[in-house]
Amino acid sequence: MRAVALHEDVLVLESRVWRTTCTVVRGGEECFVIDSPVLPDEIELLPAVLEQSGFVLSGLLATHGDWDHLLGRLAFGGAALGVAETTAARLRAQPGAAQRSLRDFDERFYLSRPSALALGQVEPLAVPGYCGLGDHELELHPAAGHTVDGMAIWAPWLGLLVCGDYLSPVEIPTVGAGVGEYLATLARLEPLVANATHVVPGHGGVIDGETAMAVLAEDRAYLEALRSDGESARLPRGRRDSEQRRLHAENVAQLS
Repeated sequence: MRAVALHEDVLVLESRVWRTTCTVVRGGEECFVIDSPVLPDEIELLPAVLEQSGFVLSGLLATHGDWDHLLGRLAFGGAALGVAETTAARLRAQPGAAQRSLRDFDERFYLSRPSALALGQVEPLAVPGYCGLGDHELELHPAAGHTVDGMAIWAPWLGLLVCGDYLSPVEIPTVGAGVGEYLATLARLEPLVANATHVVPGHGGVIDGETAMAVLAEDRAYLEALRSDGESARLPRGRRDSEQRRLHAENVAQLS
């Protein structure tokens, strides 16, 4: 697991699998962990990383309900988990889905964990809306398209955007909830990206605002081509490997 300090109040951890990101944001004496690393040893190290960095946990946030973003509870079992109202609804409608997906992943790669994932009570957050962090407020913006649920988290005093599974420099858009919803999310993110110093996508590590704006433009062009041209849509530059072609085939199937 790779750790990068973007600011004295911001730490980003990048998992060794899928380059999944976990962002720690502090405001005064309070600190939120947003999303999670994936591998068991990374989860085990997370409390120590926070302690060594001087971050005192106040709670967990998850950008959306995909299982690989919900594993903070394995590191901090008693912590509150805040999610968008849409994510809370998704988790209620699919009880046990995250746990089953985690179990399938662990069995596939022969991994063991000291305890099972227990999401317990989640705290639905109004989105669009705000979430207090010390003397500051995080802005919560709707982010559907990749999935039916989710939120992007904007810390304006830091110029920091944590956007879940959008604007990835390593992964093409995947449209589980439709191309139109995804394009609408990109439109909402665009003014935030224009004012961002750092953008943390769910996969691929930290990028600056200028790079994120370029990714946004490429993603928009790909999605528009996907809608008009289907299978023949050209993949974004730098994201044309075999895994991205597989994801593209899933997108095409989603349209049919």
